[in-house]
Amino acid sequence: MSIRNPKQKLYEQFAIVAKALGHPQRLELIEHLAQGPRSVEALAMKLGLPIANVSQHLQTLRRAGLVSAERDGKFVNYRLVDDSGLVAFASVRTVAEHHLAEVDRIVRGYFEARDDMEPVTRQELADRMRDGLVTVIDVRPPDEFALGHVPGAINVPLGDLPARLSEFGKDREVVAYCRGPWCVMSFEAVAALRSHGYAARRLADGMPEWRAAGMPVEVAA
Repeated sequence: MSIRNPKQKLYEQFAIVAKALGHPQRLELIEHLAQGPRSVEALAMKLGLPIANVSQHLQTLRRAGLVSAERDGKFVNYRLVDDSGLVAFASVRTVAEHHLAEVDRIVRGYFEARDDMEPVTRQELADRMRDGLVTVIDVRPPDEFALGHVPGAINVPLGDLPARLSEFGKDREVVAYCRGPWCVMSFEAVAALRSHGYAARRLADGMPEWRAAGMPVEVAA
């Protein structure tokens, strides 16, 4: 079949993907699904949205080829087709970080106010864990921790942190991570730890990026 303007037709298809990425809640869904498969109901609870709204967003991502669905009894579980959706999200984030003044304002006003130290890279963390130099805490909720976590990490959901500070020695650095590079929970955890005299830093990104980089992942039994 002859295509009159194949380049334009290709760009129309590319635009479907770009449009799918053009909504904050769909970006958040990608971040959640990068941790592992989830049902529509579970995702709706995470985002605090009606199930119907989340289902519509997932259908848009599915039409763009970013997610797939599989029925499990009465539930439908969604997953990322591959890591390309996370890579696309990272590219959008990088452009915004470099060129949007509002992003810089938010980063300086909120995130850097809680942690302006250089975060720990994935390889640095792996090396320091191998040498027994750090305590690693995963501040995500238990269900996300169960889908996969840094081997040896301790699950300390952010809300539980104040009651569990005594578990960490002040002679050993604590590294916190959660869902991604701008995950509020890891910034809040580091700020709380430092306010109580602990040496604490963040992982530069989160569990999705750790997994996508081929780093070892431990799954709860």
